[in-house]
Amino acid sequence: MSLRELVILGCSSQQPTRFRNHGAYLLRWNEEGLLFDPGEGTQRQFIFADIPPPVVNRIFISHFHGDHCLGMGSMLMRLNLDKVKHPIHCYYPASGKKFFDRLRYSCMYREGIHVVEHPVKKEGLVEDDGKFRIEAVFLDHGIENIGWRITEPDTIKFDKEKLKKLNVEGPFVRLLEKEGRVCVGNNWVLLDEVSHVRVGDSFAYVVDTRPCKGALDIARGAKMLLCESTYAESEKHLAEEYMHMTASQAATIARDSNVQILILTHFSARYQDPEVLGKEARLIFPNTFVAEDLKRFPFPK
Repeated sequence: MSLRELVILGCSSQQPTRFRNHGAYLLRWNEEGLLFDPGEGTQRQFIFADIPPPVVNRIFISHFHGDHCLGMGSMLMRLNLDKVKHPIHCYYPASGKKFFDRLRYSCMYREGIHVVEHPVKKEGLVEDDGKFRIEAVFLDHGIENIGWRITEPDTIKFDKEKLKKLNVEGPFVRLLEKEGRVCVGNNWVLLDEVSHVRVGDSFAYVVDTRPCKGALDIARGAKMLLCESTYAESEKHLAEEYMHMTASQAATIARDSNVQILILTHFSARYQDPEVLGKEARLIFPNTFVAEDLKRFPFPK
């Protein structure tokens, strides 16, 4: 089974601290590396995490505030330095195209990597390449800001005992999966008789937003939700003013969208120990965890 985990490369908000770098999140999933919002210093965080940057296949930018994108240019240059052969798919709000270009070409270097841009103009399905289904919604942050949802394909799971009982083996199994039925001897065997569908897991990413319908929709039924928790409920007025969320609001979204796991992140520098936010959130959604730089959260199948 391929490695499946979320690696926190940084979990601070606009102001980094001694212990929290600007935000950046690597989701390692089905032999791919999905990098979300690489803030300043992300390239160095890969070193501390002992992860080679070439694992990155896709980069997602929610919006173009600096703490969510200033590390993108240096990451592309690093991948270029490492001479990666696979394409680097970059997803971002189309309205920020000029900022994407400025970051990508912020200094002189000879580009040898193949960057595939996916500027997002409208909500809904962005891409379905057979490996992942990528969806986007616009959130409530004053500028175009995207919440992402990544879903793996459904898979067919066979019941080995039923296959054996009906003498379906070898190439007949592959034919059954392809055609939906197969004739063994004088008997027809239907796919539904000997299998079930395993629904693909989903990961949702929601940062820099006030509570909104889009956040709820993009998270609905996800296995894991990585969600901003910039403030405690006692600073709710600041969350409203700066278009962010409190820990309680993040937990409410997790509860109401029926996710399995909530990971809180994007903490204001005022909180030396963000566990206070975790305690607040668990009163509403018990299966809540607090991000920490270089911490890894399993994303098991």
